Amino acid sequence: MGRVTTRVRVQHVTADQAVARPETLAVEEPLEIRVNGTPLTVTMRTPGSDVELAQGFLLTEGLIAGRADIVCVQYCSGAGPDGLNTYNVLDVTLAGDVPTPDVDVTRNFYTTSSCGVCGKASLDAVRLSSKHGPGDDPATVAAETIAALPDKLRRRQKVFAATGGLHGAALFDTDGEPLVVREDIGRHNAVDKVIGWALESDRIPLAGTVLLVSGRASFELTQKAVMAGIPVLAAVSAPSSLAVDLASQSGLTLVAFLRGESMNVYSRPDRIV
Repeated sequence: MGRVTTRVRVQHVTADQAVARPETLAVEEPLEIRVNGTPLTVTMRTPGSDVELAQGFLLTEGLIAGRADIVCVQYCSGAGPDGLNTYNVLDVTLAGDVPTPDVDVTRNFYTTSSCGVCGKASLDAVRLSSKHGPGDDPATVAAETIAALPDKLRRRQKVFAATGGLHGAALFDTDGEPLVVREDIGRHNAVDKVIGWALESDRIPLAGTVLLVSGRASFELTQKAVMAGIPVLAAVSAPSSLAVDLASQSGLTLVAFLRGESMNVYSRPDRIV
């Protein structure tokens, strides 16, 4: 597996002086995901939990419905320079009854670390029908439990603490107990890693859980929560208008501007008690 951080020399400049010093940076590298040997997408990510990332991506794009749809996931031998193994190319083998995706029809599969929704063929292409929609999930969570989640996430963001350069995503139960935390240079990748962990653990759909993201609540992150059957999505920063629309249509509870004891609940407020 590649490195998560790297060290560089920088010139630290203040009004009084300039001092050379070492700095720790988060690593950003491309990951090519192949399905049945055919390249599907390239995403810029922080190495680590790549198998989870690939599986979470396939689930949230509607290409698989569960772990049984995957036979194996492995790094590609001979894909690197001079025929060496590379940790930047993953091949996912699907079960025989799962259709191979037609990338020419649905999406230009190039995903940047800043915006995974860039490259969608059209807005309609991302309005996928989830087999695990959260609309009927009866889960409720106390407002004070939600309010405590950002601090719990921040304490577990080890690479962010060293670099200041990574997004975080965490899955909690409705009592506020953390189930998994993942970090990545791309916010959508961090969420895919969390959902990929749940897929590996045979926990899809993710009923009775809360997904917390360290930044804003975009349409794409909302879509990923819906596709995984997560009933509550909470974000530290603002939501987008499309995120609110999708949450309302899907029966997802969307919480944003989660700061201290204050929060805004944009849809399904009945779950916040």
